[in-house]
Amino acid sequence: MRFSHSLRFRVATTFAAFGGLASLIIAAGLYIGAQDTGQRLIDETLNAEVQDFLARRLRNPQSLPPATATLIGYATDAGSPLPPDAIARLAPGRYTLNYQDRPYRVAVVEQAGIRYYLLYNETLFRERQARLLLYLAGAVALMALLSGVFALWAAERVIEPVKELARRVRAIGPDSQLPTLAEDFPHDEVGDLARGFEDTLHRLAGFITRERAFTADVSHELRTPLAVIRGAAEVLLTQQDLAPVLRDRLERIERAATDMAELSSALLAMAREKDDALREAIDIASLIEDTVDKQRPLLRGRPVEVVLDILSHPRLAVDPNLLAIVVANLVRNSFTHTERGEVRIRLDDHGLVVADTGLGIPHEALAHVFQRHFKGQTSQGEGIGLSLVKKICDRYGWRIALSSEPGQGTRAEVRFVGV
Repeated sequence: MRFSHSLRFRVATTFAAFGGLASLIIAAGLYIGAQDTGQRLIDETLNAEVQDFLARRLRNPQSLPPATATLIGYATDAGSPLPPDAIARLAPGRYTLNYQDRPYRVAVVEQAGIRYYLLYNETLFRERQARLLLYLAGAVALMALLSGVFALWAAERVIEPVKELARRVRAIGPDSQLPTLAEDFPHDEVGDLARGFEDTLHRLAGFITRERAFTADVSHELRTPLAVIRGAAEVLLTQQDLAPVLRDRLERIERAATDMAELSSALLAMAREKDDALREAIDIASLIEDTVDKQRPLLRGRPVEVVLDILSHPRLAVDPNLLAIVVANLVRNSFTHTERGEVRIRLDDHGLVVADTGLGIPHEALAHVFQRHFKGQTSQGEGIGLSLVKKICDRYGWRIALSSEPGQGTRAEVRFVGV
């Protein structure tokens, strides 16, 4: 999922992140500036003290270096305190070091062969810097919090047009009157989105109108002639003096008309958004037995044994036409592609299994058998049988699996989830 959070959340987090980042940058600048300013003030203080001490030494060579809590001085001439070894090794210049567990800024100067050392105690300065850092961190946290609160309020106002458009689109149902969306939104990105939705809805309404007209026409104009063909074939098959060749052709006509009627019913049922009114408890075992009897002529006297393992009699609340399409396609495929051996049909509480010892399916074709209009090398149909079976299984939440070995047979399994 490319966008895993709501638009309001993304806008709010963007505002909050910007506010937090801006306050962090300002706080970092203030801290660095305060530290630099404090360091320069210390250096200026040291410079002033060094110049004052040197001036006093010119007036009075016996003047002692300063010795206060903040400033300590040393000199290498006689009569002055000698510096500790850690400081005496320093060359003229400016240094920052720790001495006796305290931070010092050290200035070393040399005049007339005498080296002078002045140490400025930075403890108070460091404590102030730490407090400043704590205050700035608190200010950054507070700014980020206030930015987040403001961002939530601002985001609500910013995305209000988008939310209003989403509410209107969500309220549109299959039978709702087409709304006018674009006229209530300005000519910006949201307005473009509203106009796009409105155009799409009008196109969908046209598609639905044409689809309903088509299904109504098919339901009447196709079923009626099919019923006539089936009726005429049944009447002709009742005659006892029919030649075997003619009887065989009439049976093929009757089966083709029956298959076409069932296929038309299935396609019409699949075209409906819901089929709750058409659902009824179907005895799958009886349906399988009837399907086997209808499809048995496909074996054409081949040495194929049909074995029915009816282990239970589950009942499914589904459209009977769609369930009949699933069973008929699986049985028909096994009967058509099995030259010898057996076709075993197994039914239990969990699902249906149709296994045969037929020609099998090549491994490269097995991954495409559920694709629409895909036909194997030995298939004589239009390649919609198994794709329709897959769609029906998906409609009811069933799981269908097909496994096969070329030359050894095929096994189709439908698991009835929720039975």
